[in-house]
Amino acid sequence: MDFKRPKIIIEQKVLFQKEATLDLLQSNGELISTLNIEIANTPYERETGLMYRTNMEKNQGMLFIFDEESVLTFYMKNTYISLDLIFINGKREIISIYKNAKPNDLSSISSKLPSKYVLEVIHGVSDNLNLKIGDIINYQLI
Repeated sequence: MDFKRPKIIIEQKVLFQKEATLDLLQSNGELISTLNIEIANTPYERETGLMYRTNMEKNQGMLFIFDEESVLTFYMKNTYISLDLIFINGKREIISIYKNAKPNDLSSISSKLPSKYVLEVIHGVSDNLNLKIGDIINYQLI
């Protein structure tokens, strides 16, 4: 007798896990804001990013860390929230900001210039904080 059990699929909500704090600073060193962030520094974490998240607070984000500076390309596959992508060079300076990346959009989002870091935050945060090219980040693991 060939008896097969039905597969049981359990969906698990992906929750924010604070791994570091990140300071956003004006180019003169004046503090703009501090965010709680998750770190994506392995190939799997960078590939998955904020996929399958249904919400994120305005004081939260994800910092993608790459081994070397290069022109980076992202897309929004399986990402359910609209995001701002902040591209940052090896000197930790903001070099470009892509605002309002649309959920589930497979279009390429490019840094245009070599980047080592990408900070993803909820859409509108970069405007609310008045972030500019040349602003700086510093982060501290907890």
